Amino acid sequence: MTRLKVLSVVGARPQFIKAFPVSKALRREHDEVLVHTGQHYDESLSGVFFDELDIPKPDYNLGVGSGGHAAQTAEMMQRLDTVIADEAPDVVLVYGDTNSTLAAALVTSKREPRLAHVEAGLRSHNWEMPEEVNRVLTDHCSDLLFAPSESAASTLEAEGIHDGVYVTGDVQYDAILAVRGAARERSTVLEEMGLRDGEYVLATVHRAGNTDDPARLEAIMTGLGDADRPVVFPVHPRTENALKAADLWTRVAEDENIVLVDPVGYLDFVRLLDGAERVATDSGGVQKEAFYLDKRCVTLRDETEWVETVDSGWNTLVGADTDAIRTALQSTDSLPDKPSLYGDGTAAQRIVEVLSADTERHTSTRR
Repeated sequence: MTRLKVLSVVGARPQFIKAFPVSKALRREHDEVLVHTGQHYDESLSGVFFDELDIPKPDYNLGVGSGGHAAQTAEMMQRLDTVIADEAPDVVLVYGDTNSTLAAALVTSKREPRLAHVEAGLRSHNWEMPEEVNRVLTDHCSDLLFAPSESAASTLEAEGIHDGVYVTGDVQYDAILAVRGAARERSTVLEEMGLRDGEYVLATVHRAGNTDDPARLEAIMTGLGDADRPVVFPVHPRTENALKAADLWTRVAEDENIVLVDPVGYLDFVRLLDGAERVATDSGGVQKEAFYLDKRCVTLRDETEWVETVDSGWNTLVGADTDAIRTALQSTDSLPDKPSLYGDGTAAQRIVEVLSADTERHTSTRR
């Protein structure tokens, strides 16, 4: 078997979480160079984060930082181009839909390595979201497309992408299965906060479409405040700033039903999610994690790229409609049987198998 050199590109904590099961599987058979673009500076990306979850520390931290989309993507492209030229990998592996994903895709498409995209085929059909632009362009640049579901693969086919598509399941399912037990054993966050399993809602709000619109933000906060049980709300810095700018911070802080907490580490977050009665979120990743942990999800967006969770009845789209949020948070309707949508928790190994076979084919072709 040919030993691969894979250059993996990530830009934020959620991508490290998606990448760690793939990195673990890759490094059993191949060589990996892990590149962090620095797109999102996150204090939780500390040594403890990597040690607790057994995540490899990056070989490169490009330190690009925040900025406008054009400037940030251009700076990442320049720095990634140098790294790819120096490392000369066989494959560049990218995840999801961030500017880091797009920057690596554009650079790789004009160089020798194969480009592989994890979470290919997802669509929200909302072109106002930068993520939608990033994921569509990346898919159309990629040689290998790892779709988390049959629906995602069908989307690619409808767009004329037929070659190199593999339905592997979702690597985030691999990740949540790997850490759920550790979170239950090692996290003390419920005890520290005086919480009990099944007696609270977990909420996250951070998307710019919600935080940058004071009317939407107020409607969401009002809806959360009307829940029939306490709402634990780890506050993203973007959201805290937005609440203060909209003169909502004091009102939310004084709402006895909303429990504001500082952002928590990943193990603590998984424990909070695992113990919640239901989840309210505008995060794509948290929607999936709620589904995997058998939690009813209320999605504070008008659309989602994870359409199967809605179609299956486990996820309700409520946007920023206060009445809809209140109704969904208080609903006692029975949930339908949960389908198996995103594989069996072995997506990472399937991805490595495809990468290995693809390299063998291309190596023999070049001989």
